[in-house]
Amino acid sequence: MGKGDSRSRRGKIYKGSFGKTRPKSPARAKKRAAKQSSKK
Repeated sequence: MGKGDSRSRRGKIYKGSFGKTRPKSPARAKKRAAKQSSKK
């Protein structure tokens, strides 16, 4: 759970990658999450 962990937020910032824990645009990720929860 540190800089070396590519799955954690800090690790993604360190590596410069994006994913579930660190979306490229937080606003879009929020919208997508809301859309999925309303579908179910």
